[in-house]
Amino acid sequence: MGASVLISGAGVGGSTLAYWLERNGFDVTVVERAAGQRSSGNPVDVRGAALDVVERMGIRDDLKAAGTEVDRLTFVDAAGRRIGSMRTSGGRGGGNRDIELARAELAAILLESAKARAEIYWGDSISGIEQDDSGVHVTFERAAPARFDYVVGADGLHSVVRRLVFGDEQGFVQHMGMYVATLPVDRTFGGDREVVMYNAPGTSVSVHPAGGKPLAAFIFRSPAVAGYDYRDTEQHKRLVIDAYRGRAGMFDELLDQVRTAADLYFDAVCRVSLPGWTKGRVTLLGDAGSSLSLFGAGSSLAIAGAHTLAEELGRAPGDPGVALRRYEQRQRELAKPALRGFRVASELLVPGSRVTIALRNAAVRVASRF
Repeated sequence: MGASVLISGAGVGGSTLAYWLERNGFDVTVVERAAGQRSSGNPVDVRGAALDVVERMGIRDDLKAAGTEVDRLTFVDAAGRRIGSMRTSGGRGGGNRDIELARAELAAILLESAKARAEIYWGDSISGIEQDDSGVHVTFERAAPARFDYVVGADGLHSVVRRLVFGDEQGFVQHMGMYVATLPVDRTFGGDREVVMYNAPGTSVSVHPAGGKPLAAFIFRSPAVAGYDYRDTEQHKRLVIDAYRGRAGMFDELLDQVRTAADLYFDAVCRVSLPGWTKGRVTLLGDAGSSLSLFGAGSSLAIAGAHTLAEELGRAPGDPGVALRRYEQRQRELAKPALRGFRVASELLVPGSRVTIALRNAAVRVASRF
């Protein structure tokens, strides 16, 4: 039996890592707080180095089949009149290899590849981590304590592993002045390859067709909310409804679906930044260690990072210092470009004033002519 690894989080990064670690001879366990997978969450792109990883996993065709094929973002006014459109990277033409699909679909396909290769604890979470030179002792909320050679926190923005090993998230998570909510909705508002978006100052609401399973996204500018609890769904619904009351334009009907949503994703748009992702035999993957959520190409980075981490551990399984240091060096270089475009993207998608909306719309009208 190979070295043992505990992965916290059965999402995009955790599932990819489980697959590649087992391929490299490791004994893998995954713990996931949720009882099952959720259906909400923005569509995401698989691009760059992540495409090569999924190709080697033999799942690229599965991802392509689940792809949205969206190739256009259309801006509308409050009455639903079209202002103009801009091309996106998706669609069938142009030789583009990127794949856009719903995050839930991506996570499900990756998890299916990992299931036969890892033991998964659903509905559980890590409650304690103690490590020494030879391993890591882990306690769980439900399962019996166990010892592992390595622990990886692939558990997102509010990582339990990061809190237990590196400290409270307030020291590492910076609020970027926006919140985002997504939920499945009952219909589209445009074509089957078209995202439709309406903006009021400081707010954006859009509906993505998502391959026949439409998803709405509400993104709004706001300072950090006092008393915000990322686990309080009723609070999240109130925040969305208060932010959009009288300001949702043609999408006003969607606020009723927010009120009754059984699966609403909501969180602050944040940047996660740590001086280092590794302490001893514990390391972080994906948004737990480095992210600029919403605009940070997080899924592709998590897939590529998972492959890099498994590769480096496979090269030096008995030397965590070397393996984890090499992983972090390689992944930080890959992540740098993805963290640079936030300001530009946020002004395009969530203009803060009527003036910036008008300027954006004028530019879109001109671009639509070509």
